[in-house]
Amino acid sequence: MQAIFETLFDVVYLTTVITLGVLMIKNAKKNAQFTLFGIMAVILGVGDSFHLVPRAIALCTTGLENYTIPLGIGKFITSITMTVFYVILYYVWRKRYQVNGFKPVTILIYIMAATRIILCIMPQNEWISKNPSLEWGIYRNIPFAIIGIMIIILFYKKSKETQDHAFRYMWLAIVLSFAFYIPVVLWADVYPAIGILMIPKTCAYVWIVLMGYNNMKNSKRTDKEI
Repeated sequence: MQAIFETLFDVVYLTTVITLGVLMIKNAKKNAQFTLFGIMAVILGVGDSFHLVPRAIALCTTGLENYTIPLGIGKFITSITMTVFYVILYYVWRKRYQVNGFKPVTILIYIMAATRIILCIMPQNEWISKNPSLEWGIYRNIPFAIIGIMIIILFYKKSKETQDHAFRYMWLAIVLSFAFYIPVVLWADVYPAIGILMIPKTCAYVWIVLMGYNNMKNSKRTDKEI
């Protein structure tokens, strides 16, 4: 039952975010904000597929314990693409709210992203081990969490200041994604059932992508009416 449910869920998720991303890139019409959002969605879907596809195959065949290497490599790739996802989301924020300057914040985002990627590359992570390092799982997620907190604050403040109805819950979607993700990082190896939290985490990411896509559609509809 788990294999069927997870596989169907993953297929729907990957198909949805990649399709929406491609549609946004195609229909952005030189709108940099929506082009970036589309690229971000495609990176999200393609990156997650490196982990979710091997996981689905493992669940439907001989089990997760026999797919340690492809699952580990997939987690590594997903860790990198998720970092890129949030860097692009930061630039979506800049484009959407026409932010100029903010150089210290931009530098800090890049420093945290670079630190995260360097930490992910370190062999101490033991990505392809059956018992990867919990300590390094925490280390590499510290700069990732800092990026997340920064972007949550940025979207929360600007959406309030500008009364941005379309993105008024963007900060909340990001909060939820981290709230469901952190327990998995900390305790999933000890309590495997906690891994179920990856499903609502994934739904939070779909919500983020849908906010961007729906805003693009509504913007185009408004332009036609004008």
